[in-house]
Amino acid sequence: MTVQQAPYGAWKSPITSTLIVSQSINLGNGMFDGNAIYWLEGRPTEAGRYVIVKRTPDGATTEVNPAPFNARTRVHEYGGGAVVVDHGIVIFSNFSDQRLYRIAPDQTPEAITPEAALRYADCVVDPQHNRLICVREDHSEAALAEHGEAVNTIAAIALDGSGAQQVLVSGNDFYAAPRLSPDGRTLAWLTWRHPNMPWDGTELWIAEVQPDGTLTNPALVAGGENESIFQPEWSPDGTLYFVSDRTGWWNLYRLTQAGTEPLVLMEAEFGAPQWVFGLSTYAFESAERIICTYTQDGRDYLATLDIRRKTLTPLQTPYTSISSVRAAPGKVLFRGASPAQPASLVLLDLATGTHTVLKRATAIEIDPGYLAMPQPIEFPTTGGLTAYGIFYPPHNQDYVAPEGEKPPLLVLSHGGPTGATSSAFSLGIQYWTSRGFAVLDVNYGGSTGYGRAYRERLNGQWGVVDVDDCVNGARYLAVQGWVDPARLAIRGGSAGGYTTLCALTFHDVFHAGASHYGIGDLEALAKDTHKFESRYLDRLIGPYPECRDLYVARSPIHHVANLKCPVIFFQGLEDKVVPPAQAEMMVAALRAKGIPVAYLPFEGEQHGFRRAENIKRALDAELYFYGRIFGFEPGEPLTPVEIANL
Repeated sequence: MTVQQAPYGAWKSPITSTLIVSQSINLGNGMFDGNAIYWLEGRPTEAGRYVIVKRTPDGATTEVNPAPFNARTRVHEYGGGAVVVDHGIVIFSNFSDQRLYRIAPDQTPEAITPEAALRYADCVVDPQHNRLICVREDHSEAALAEHGEAVNTIAAIALDGSGAQQVLVSGNDFYAAPRLSPDGRTLAWLTWRHPNMPWDGTELWIAEVQPDGTLTNPALVAGGENESIFQPEWSPDGTLYFVSDRTGWWNLYRLTQAGTEPLVLMEAEFGAPQWVFGLSTYAFESAERIICTYTQDGRDYLATLDIRRKTLTPLQTPYTSISSVRAAPGKVLFRGASPAQPASLVLLDLATGTHTVLKRATAIEIDPGYLAMPQPIEFPTTGGLTAYGIFYPPHNQDYVAPEGEKPPLLVLSHGGPTGATSSAFSLGIQYWTSRGFAVLDVNYGGSTGYGRAYRERLNGQWGVVDVDDCVNGARYLAVQGWVDPARLAIRGGSAGGYTTLCALTFHDVFHAGASHYGIGDLEALAKDTHKFESRYLDRLIGPYPECRDLYVARSPIHHVANLKCPVIFFQGLEDKVVPPAQAEMMVAALRAKGIPVAYLPFEGEQHGFRRAENIKRALDAELYFYGRIFGFEPGEPLTPVEIANL
C-alpha cells in the first residue's frame, strides 16, 4: 500500500456521498407480533418513504405497505408511533393524507379514517371494544378558529368499518402514550401543558374503561410541572410502570397500592426526551423481568432488571448506543450501534446471549483503515463548569499530511437543543474525517444523558451556554495542538443551526460555518412555528413578547454586522418547523454586507432532508465550500457551488 502526502481536507475517500445515500436507510423502531418481527425503514432512494418490513421466523422478509404508501405521521410535526401491529393486522398513518390505513395479510391498504384535517399517532388496540385508542391532532379550520392552534386529544377509532371516532380525553394541550392494562379495564396516558415540553414536566393519569368504552374516575398518579414522566407501561400482571426524573435522573418506578415505588435509583438516564412518539427504553420479558437500556457517562448499556429483587444486571453487548427496546419471552429486540458498527436492528437470545443482526442501516462495509475512532473528552467551559464532547481525529490509511500541518476542525452542534449526540458509527462523520478533517461532536449544556441539572443549564441561556461550550471545545482542541486554530468551522441543523449562527455572529473563534435549516430570528420562530414547539422558547429564552429584548439580543439576524466569516445555508422549502424565511433573511443580509455566502434551497424537503439526491448535494456542497474558504482542493471532483462575494 502506497501512502501519499496531501493536505488535510484534500484526501480522497471511499466514503462518498453517493455511497452513503445509495446504500443507507433510516432504521426505525422494531416490534414483536407473535412469532413475527416488524420494523420501519426510511429510504432516501425512495424520496424518504417509510416502509414497514415484516420478518417471519424462517428469516423471510416482505414489505407490508406498497408504494406510494408512506408510514409516517405528522403529529407534533416530528411524528413517531405511526404503526401498530396486532395479530397480523397492520395499521399505519400514511404521510400524504395523514389517514389511518389497515392492512390484513395479503391485502391492500384500506382507509379506516375519513379525509379530514386530522392526524393520528401512538395507537394501541382495544380488542374488547374493537377499536384503536390513539393521540389525535385536529388541524381543521373549526379547531384553529376556536383555539388558535391544533387541538390534541386521546380518541378512539372504530375498527368495524364505520370510521366512528370518540374523544376520550381532552382539555389539555398535549397527550402521549395511551396504554391499556392487560385486562382492558384501565387506561393510562401522559399529558402536559404549555409552556412545558415533555422533558420539563408531564403528568401520568389513569382512568377506568367502562363497558361502553367511556372513561370514568380519572386520577393523577405521578408527575407535575417540574417532573418529567416517560413511557408508562403495564406489566403482564397489571402493574403500571413508568420512568420519572424526580431525583434529577430518569429512573424506573412502579405504582403500587401504597403509592409510587422506585425500582432502581442511579445517576443514570433510563428515559429520553420525547421528541417523537413510540420511544421505548424498557420492556417486559415476563412479569418478573424487565429488559432496559440506560445512559451513563455518555454511553448506553443494556441490562436485565429482576423486578422482585430490584437487582439490575448488565447484559454484555458490543453496542454503545441502544434504543427502541422490545421484549418477548426469552428474547429482546433493540436498535444498537457502536463506534465501528452502524445502527442495526438486533435480536438477542437471553438464554444463549446470541446476537442476531436482522437489518443494518447501511450495507456498506468500510475498511477500518478509513475509520476514525471516537474519543470521549471533557473540557473546561464558562463559569468553571465542565462540558462534554466526542473527538474524532482525521484518519485515512492512504494519506499523511505535510509535516507540521494541523487539520481543520469541524465542530458539530446537535439539534433539539434538548437532545444528545453519541459515539454511534456515523458515515456522515466519517465522510469528513476520512478526508482529513478533525471533528468535535459537542454535548453542550442542555444535552440529555447527564441528568436534569445538566439539561437545565440551558434554561434561559439558549444561545449562550450551548455556544460557549462549542466555542470552548474548539479552543480546547486548538490549545492541545490537535487542530489548526486558523481553520475552525462549525455546523449544525435546526437548533444546532441556531447555535452555529450564534457562534459565528457573537464570537470570533470560527472561520467558516454551515447552517442546515437553522434559526436566525428567534422572534420569527416564536411567531411562526408549530404547536408542539410554540412555547419551547419560554424556558430556553423567556416568555414572548415580555422578553422581546432577549429575543432580539440573541438573534443573529439583528447582529449581522458582527459576522465576519463565510457561511453556507441549506434549507428545505416545505419546512414548517423552521420556515425558509429564516435562512433567506440571513443570506440576504450577508450578501448585502459583502461576506462570502452560499444558499442551497431544496424543493420537497421538510425539516431534515430525506431525499437521496438532496442529502448527497448538501454533503458535497459543504465540502466544496470549505475547500474554497480554507484553500484546499477536495480529493474528488465536486459540483461547484455559487458563493456570493467570494
